[in-house]
Amino acid sequence: MGGIAAIAKQLGHRVSGCDANVYPPMSTQLERLGIELNQGYLVEHLADEPDLVIIGNAMSRGNPLVEYVLERNINYTSGPQWLLENVLKDRWVLAVSGTHGKTTTSSMLTWILEYAGMKPGFLIGGVPQNFDCSARLGDAPFFVIEADEYDTAFFDKRSKFVHYRPRTLVINNLEFDHADIFSDISDIQRQFHHLVRMVPSNGLIIHPQSEQAITDTLEQGCWTPIEQSVTEVEPLAGWHAEKLVADGSEFVVRFKGQEQGIVKWHLIGDFNIDNALMAIAAARHAGVPTKVAIEALAEFVNTKRRLELRGEVAGIKVFDDFAHHPTAISKTLAALRANVGNDKRVIAVLEPRSNTMKSGVHKDTLAQSLQQADLVFVYQGEQVQWSVDALIDDCQQPCIVSDNLPQFIEQVVQATQPDDTIVVMSNGGFGGIHQKLLTQLANKSLASHND
Repeated sequence: MGGIAAIAKQLGHRVSGCDANVYPPMSTQLERLGIELNQGYLVEHLADEPDLVIIGNAMSRGNPLVEYVLERNINYTSGPQWLLENVLKDRWVLAVSGTHGKTTTSSMLTWILEYAGMKPGFLIGGVPQNFDCSARLGDAPFFVIEADEYDTAFFDKRSKFVHYRPRTLVINNLEFDHADIFSDISDIQRQFHHLVRMVPSNGLIIHPQSEQAITDTLEQGCWTPIEQSVTEVEPLAGWHAEKLVADGSEFVVRFKGQEQGIVKWHLIGDFNIDNALMAIAAARHAGVPTKVAIEALAEFVNTKRRLELRGEVAGIKVFDDFAHHPTAISKTLAALRANVGNDKRVIAVLEPRSNTMKSGVHKDTLAQSLQQADLVFVYQGEQVQWSVDALIDDCQQPCIVSDNLPQFIEQVVQATQPDDTIVVMSNGGFGGIHQKLLTQLANKSLASHND
């Protein structure tokens, strides 16, 4: 919604907005653009009656502003519908979808197009650090959008991405998620099939060959050429990467068996290699030579909150990561393990905060996803609907659970040793835990030095 507000401002509209919690980095980004931010859902925020209210999918009936809009018959729409009608309908849309990696892949793709001089428009659900904003109108024709399968609005229960009408479609992966709106994976596949139906025959769909759930979805009907990433080098098959360094910081890119170049970058993790192949393939469809895309990735800076190093104290690194699904958690920890090796410790600090996590849908697979960590800390938030204590027995390594955040942070700090790597995983602010950890680690180090 913040990105949509920024684009509306660029189109010349006077824009204001409100949210239950307004916090950085989006709040500072919007304030810099001259967009008025209001805390809470007070009807006074609409006293100067607007021409149009764009209602986000977090809003539901009973919300004071929603009720006010309906009662006064104020013109309203959803964010995706507004984007289609005002921005996307005349653009070459490159949409990045899938359960994991959408934000990172969208950021990579946008940066590749920017590096190639195409000045794309974009809307990304995070803060891409190669840019100073998460959304911009850009110059025609190209527009990159993070294409989410979550529903559109309380009055439109279709997935957001069916409004985007892409010509280039990336499907990174497809797993069960969003248990609050989908009953099973077939529900999600149905929405993806609606999206596939909209990609024109002169478009392109790109996906990993290994993702059976995607293959099954495409077999329901596909009228568009397909390119795939493959696990083995095949002369007639699609995109393939060969790691040159264990942590994924250097790898060879091949297309149909032919070497295209070597990516040497600042990122780690097999999942980021997968994201890179998708971005390279999508950019090639838009006219960017693969060689140029590889050059661009060497200068790519990952999106905030995607294995972002927040600080280092006495050799202890603190990373922030958005992982909130067992698959993402597992891949994040595997990347760090490959990076630090087996001689140093990885400490996982997890907040089960997504609606799916809080409901307990993934509780039986969570312990397995944490295997690469040497020590696990899990925060039992107030809205978590299952007892996180169960993880203490399920985890093969020591697991500490707490529902008291200050005490929780203190426990992490006390357990930490020099050269440890801490990764904090949550899709929320987690009470500012990252800076609190760094501050207390610095105090601990100072006290130790004075002793």
